[in-house]
Amino acid sequence: MKKDFDKWNEKKKKVHALARAPFFHEREIWFCYFGANVGFEQDGGQDFLRPVLVIRKFNHNIFWGIPLTKAKKHASKKAERYYYSFSFVESVVSVAILSQIRLIDAKRLSRHIGSMKEKEFSELMKKLKALLP
Repeated sequence: MKKDFDKWNEKKKKVHALARAPFFHEREIWFCYFGANVGFEQDGGQDFLRPVLVIRKFNHNIFWGIPLTKAKKHASKKAERYYYSFSFVESVVSVAILSQIRLIDAKRLSRHIGSMKEKEFSELMKKLKALLP
């Protein structure tokens, strides 16, 4: 699949020029401008947007986020540790791609679309910490 890096670069300039970032909290799910990325890094979809789960807010400007997908991951038991499935919208299963955690500037946030339940967030965090050496 050919990626339109030039179109993303134009969009990224507009996102960067935003005067203020939106106010956000941990456990929230937002559409986020992920853009067109290299290789197997998660891209944004239409208009370069992808849902992201805010897992750690460092200040008003940056946070750690985990991209989400609706694609079911048919992976081995070993690879299963890199994913966490949950629902924040009734009857829709979302999958957090734990291996794709990244630092994100809040200017990339487009719109709030939901929140993760506290119990599920706690389970996700345990699974994420288990990936660390």
